[in-house]
Amino acid sequence: MLLFSEYGERVQARITSFYGIAVVTRDIQDPLTGDLNGAEIHLDHLLGAEERLFLLGHLFGHTVQWNVHPDAFDIGRLREPPVAEADLPAIIAYERQAAAYALQLFREVGITDADQWFSDYTACDMAYLTFYYRTGEVRPFLSFRRPGTPLIGPLPIPSFTPVARILRRDGVVI
Repeated sequence: MLLFSEYGERVQARITSFYGIAVVTRDIQDPLTGDLNGAEIHLDHLLGAEERLFLLGHLFGHTVQWNVHPDAFDIGRLREPPVAEADLPAIIAYERQAAAYALQLFREVGITDADQWFSDYTACDMAYLTFYYRTGEVRPFLSFRRPGTPLIGPLPIPSFTPVARILRRDGVVI
């Protein structure tokens, strides 16, 4: 059984103490549930433990990308649907890489039993995002969730120094 609350505490402690990234809990304007700026991760105060753990990992992964991959910030920017089909593979690869960094973070704090859960949640996120980018239609996030998706493996986290850009209120973290 996954201990979302306990895992979330361990992950947040690692993000703040080892990586020097602030985690801020506050009211995030709907429909968003989280935001980031390259040096901070912001999470909505109404999140449950499961969604909070996912977003801690997910937004940490994007924070790594923004700080080590020059093109990542542009890939993660807000896009108005419909998004060109040719742009979707790069967006999906960006999401998958963020998930791989998140899984490495989980390993760093001893979480080894969440791979399938995190892979399923990431696949849900990617399916939601792809559908939204193709259609502009917003459907319930969890309606895209499917169990048993292909596992995402952890990816070593490169050394980086967090640098603040802008909060992604103008970005897509729905």
